[in-house]
Amino acid sequence: MIRTTASGIPVPARAVLALAAILACPGGTRFATSQRLPGELNLEKAVIVTVGPLSRAESSAVTMLVEEIEKRTLIRPAVKSRWPEDSTPVIALGPAATIKAWAGPYAGLMERSTAKRAAEGYTIRCATAEANKPPAVLICGNDARGVLFATGRLLRELSMKRGQLSISAELNLSTAPRYPIRGHQMGYRPKTNSYDAWTEEIWKQYIRDLVVFGTNAVEMIPPRSDDAPDSPHFPLPQIEMMTRVSRILDDYDMDVWIWYPAMERDYSKAETVEAELKAWGAVFARMPRLNAIFVPGGDPGHTAPAYLMAFLEKVTGELHRHHPKAQMWMSPQSFNREWMADFLRIMKEQQPSWLSGVVYGPQTRISLPELREALPPRYPIRLYPDITHSLSCQYPVPDWDLAYALTEAREGINPRPTDEAAIFRAYKDYAEGFITYSEGCNDDVNKILWSSLGWDPEADIGGILRQYSRYFIGLEYQDGFAQGLFALEHNWRGPLLKNNSVEETFKLFQKMERDSRPQLLLNWRFQQAIYRAYYDAYTQRRLRYETDLEQMAMDKLRQAPAIGSLVAMDQADSIAWEAEKNRTALDLRTRIYQLAEALFQSIRMQLSVPLYKAISVDRGANLDTLDQPLNNRFWLRDQYAEIRKLPEEDQRLRALDRIVHWGDPGQGGFYDQLGNEEARPHLVAGAPYNEDPAFFRSPVTAFAARRGWRMSWCRHADALFDYALRMRYTGLDPEAHYRIRIVYSGSLNNPVRLVADEKWEVHPLMAKPNPIKPVEFDIPPEATHDGELRLSWTSDPGRAGAGRGPQVAEVWLIRR
Repeated sequence: MIRTTASGIPVPARAVLALAAILACPGGTRFATSQRLPGELNLEKAVIVTVGPLSRAESSAVTMLVEEIEKRTLIRPAVKSRWPEDSTPVIALGPAATIKAWAGPYAGLMERSTAKRAAEGYTIRCATAEANKPPAVLICGNDARGVLFATGRLLRELSMKRGQLSISAELNLSTAPRYPIRGHQMGYRPKTNSYDAWTEEIWKQYIRDLVVFGTNAVEMIPPRSDDAPDSPHFPLPQIEMMTRVSRILDDYDMDVWIWYPAMERDYSKAETVEAELKAWGAVFARMPRLNAIFVPGGDPGHTAPAYLMAFLEKVTGELHRHHPKAQMWMSPQSFNREWMADFLRIMKEQQPSWLSGVVYGPQTRISLPELREALPPRYPIRLYPDITHSLSCQYPVPDWDLAYALTEAREGINPRPTDEAAIFRAYKDYAEGFITYSEGCNDDVNKILWSSLGWDPEADIGGILRQYSRYFIGLEYQDGFAQGLFALEHNWRGPLLKNNSVEETFKLFQKMERDSRPQLLLNWRFQQAIYRAYYDAYTQRRLRYETDLEQMAMDKLRQAPAIGSLVAMDQADSIAWEAEKNRTALDLRTRIYQLAEALFQSIRMQLSVPLYKAISVDRGANLDTLDQPLNNRFWLRDQYAEIRKLPEEDQRLRALDRIVHWGDPGQGGFYDQLGNEEARPHLVAGAPYNEDPAFFRSPVTAFAARRGWRMSWCRHADALFDYALRMRYTGLDPEAHYRIRIVYSGSLNNPVRLVADEKWEVHPLMAKPNPIKPVEFDIPPEATHDGELRLSWTSDPGRAGAGRGPQVAEVWLIRR
């Protein structure tokens, strides 16, 4: 269903409430007095008053305020150490401990307003002109970080345009963060889709942007990880850039973490441990600031818990030689069932004092509530949520269309406000905060959402997007761009052929593009959204075009009995391959290439391997998959080649008939495509998405593609870890015998077992056919004598890694 805004712009129905909230709340902690009201304080001639000595974070806050105002307004406020004697407006800021020194005539007012002194919190009040008092904005931090985050919040609240600077005269809020850890991993390494090309200046700006929305931690990656040793994009060696980024973070009093995988194969050897301690210590020694180390148990990692934890105890000693207060954290990622049991036993029985906390990340085989229950209460949990990937990941896009999976793939530009809020809120009660997993700036919107929700879990996501748009894109775009971000997420909802909002989203962003000022066209965040809108629209137009061509080709095959099999195949093949000869929507395709170049120039996004030297196609280089085939023409051509080898015409006709009627199970039968949400009526659903966004207890749609596969093989249903994939049939003939035909698909060679009604084995644990082809088995008559059938697929239990189990693409239940 599509609804329309007052301006006539259609929006997704599910986003209507969120869009209404955009207009009502600017984000962050909800305070009625923080809403934008008609009365404005004009700050175009304001001076900034602060009194030293300033901490490093406070000094950075002042610099940030001056420079970010100037960028947006061309107004550069002067910084003073005392209040003006005339009526010049004032922006005064400082810590609660020295209110009397910097708050001037409003010191008493601010002392009464800052009774609550939670760490990192702040109060912002606007005061209109009174007798002997100029109009003022008062920014009081509970501590040095509070001053920093208050300044960021002020920047989000200011109305800034070229030559204009004002704020609501009614602004009055006091707030503190809910979670003490609010960070993002940003690894300067070749595997990322942009970070490896960032200069020190880009790092400085991006870190500042995160500060504005309440981020207080950044996690880096050391020179040695599961990565190539060098990148053609590196402006500096890895250890040198790590050092500089650590110094930048220290300037903002932000916590510095390092994700440090244990890469050696055998940590039971004393010589290995000794060499590793020396190598790790050399990195620790180079860091100007280091607050914590996080060592993943796997992905990468290959060490049993007992040996790994013994090694980490020694590493903690080495860490404290260089940074005495730094913490050590670890995760049980990728552990198999036996290793997970060992880890939990060690944690319970030994309760190691050197370990500060446990991280919950991708490829953890038990759920977060289960881990929290199993760990001693003394150990806090930090989340490590994957916000950067769209498939084959911890939190895949639910029921994504195959066309998107084949083209935009794993690291596309992915604003997912509704999904990310659901993920955050599903797990918010079990952890002390988060440092997200990111492989580049493609997930920028998601970073801001997590930082904002980490400050206030109840913040309205519409308000967050409105502030994002207001601050990064411009005051005049705060509603339209926020609406567009919601719409981009809705583009990825459900079958693309039927998603009418894709074209409306495209028109929305095209209008913003046409109306934008020149400077905005250079804004990488604006470029990203435009790129996605064009990409989605182009993909939909291609899908519709190539689907129509395939239907025409099928019609030609249906004529084979009349025109002959060889003629029918030749004509059908020519029709399907029109997609290669005469492309559709070439104007959109051209603009996508232009925007890819703009994004490389502006933020170093590497959207192509040959053009921008991305490390691989699956690392965000979706310009290289822009024209990925969206119909079965490759599979069909392979089928034609085999059919032409058949000596008799009736054999060829029967083979073509099987193609035309591929999904026909015959009378009294059933056909399901388990990866297609519109064609799987017998798949047993799991928990609702907002309860199980990681699909621990639910079937998940997954994707894998090879040249020559049918489209129906490229998406399939998966079950994770020890969860079973289930189907249920009713209304069967109790007297009939049934046979099942199955296509096992996917990218992994996981063995699979099929059981009927939880007791009748249809087939034992077996390897999937390679190459892929349908396999058939008889269903035991005992399983259907009651008119129902329940099927359960499982894989080998207790496995490690990502936990992907049975992967089933197609199922025919055939009445014999």
